[in-house]
Amino acid sequence: MLSLRLAALNIDGVLLNDTFSPVIHHFIVSRGGTYSAELERSIFSQPQHIAGRLLSAAVGGDMTGEEALAAYFEDRAAHLDRHPVTITPGTRDLLLRLRAAGLLTVCYGGLGKDHFDHHLGRYADLFDGPGYVCTNDFRPGLREITEDVFGLRPAQALFVDDVARVADVARDLGTAFVGRPSDFVHSHQRALMRESGVRHMIGGLDELDDALLHRIDREMSRETSRESSSDTSWRDALSAAGQGTYA
Repeated sequence: MLSLRLAALNIDGVLLNDTFSPVIHHFIVSRGGTYSAELERSIFSQPQHIAGRLLSAAVGGDMTGEEALAAYFEDRAAHLDRHPVTITPGTRDLLLRLRAAGLLTVCYGGLGKDHFDHHLGRYADLFDGPGYVCTNDFRPGLREITEDVFGLRPAQALFVDDVARVADVARDLGTAFVGRPSDFVHSHQRALMRESGVRHMIGGLDELDDALLHRIDREMSRETSRESSSDTSWRDALSAAGQGTYA
């Protein structure tokens, strides 16, 4: 790899199935709220105390943020009884592929490490550093994971996430990003990622193959070399390179 040293993989929605979008949608519409792209953008990948306040506001503000958050987790528990957490097909192969490419690999998300241990503990030896970073106190956590945990520059990291807000932060930091937007029927994340100028979106983890990894690495190397002369955004780089497709 020319530039990349770290691959950071979101847990829920990337390595595990998306069990948040359906619950948030149900929480809002079942209580008379209106679900929209802007609402989704504002809530996703927020610290829990902020998400609680936003959930409360979305359904009329009759609950405190703490009450809304508690009700949300009750809804989620009921949802998981019907739709259990599952490991995304291709997870182990992706982890092996990233390590074979010479990348340090870490998992992150807003829930505690027990969530990682329970569902992905069988793959713990395929992760580096702490293995899992809980980002609830500093979401979305790209700078903290890259610089504070691994001592790297943002341009040396690749983040794979299902939320467009994370893509926005990656763009501002100059960090590589691959989106895996939810296939939940009411999800707005694919459209929001397109609006954010995300170059690479995947459906299955097998799409993040060696060819795409090296393509992203070359892109990051070119953009890093341009930083001394200009501040090139994703959209500028995309236009300059004549690239308009998504992986």
